[in-house]
Amino acid sequence: MLDLLAAGAAQVAEHAGEEHAKAAAFGISFLTPSFFVGLAMLVVFAIMLKARVPALIASALDARIAGIKDQLDTAAKLRVEAEALKAEYEARSAAADADIAAMKAGAERQAAEIVAKAEDDAAKLIERHQAMAEAKIGAAERAAIAEIRATAASAATTAAETLIAGKIQGAVDKRLVDEAIAGI
Repeated sequence: MLDLLAAGAAQVAEHAGEEHAKAAAFGISFLTPSFFVGLAMLVVFAIMLKARVPALIASALDARIAGIKDQLDTAAKLRVEAEALKAEYEARSAAADADIAAMKAGAERQAAEIVAKAEDDAAKLIERHQAMAEAKIGAAERAAIAEIRATAASAATTAAETLIAGKIQGAVDKRLVDEAIAGI
């Protein structure tokens, strides 16, 4: 690459001493290629101004700017609506959280009441069963005592009858029966 640059520099140095002829049209010195390029540009600009191209470009840009503004306005409205929806859902979420907390507290309170009622009912049931058992025990004790008394009375009666029959005769026997009947 450096070789090519060096060769190009050598050629320029060789031709540096020579003068080139300048191009001119019809032998007039100011009619050079640069003049014609400038004149063509002026003609193109004049045609563009005559055809109102800048106005068309400006109106197209204005229309595009208006479209972009409409899109921005729509986007701003959508953003406001989205923020309102977000706030509404946040409020609903907070209300739902509060409802959940209230329901949980109510359920805990009901559970505590049910447990307390069950404990109270169980205590009352135990008291009733205990009272019934004590009543059955008392009745059994009274029945046992009555049976023992009846057995003892029967045994005493039999023993007394045997003793009395062996020792007492006729008139005494009648007197004792009359006293026993009067005692009853």
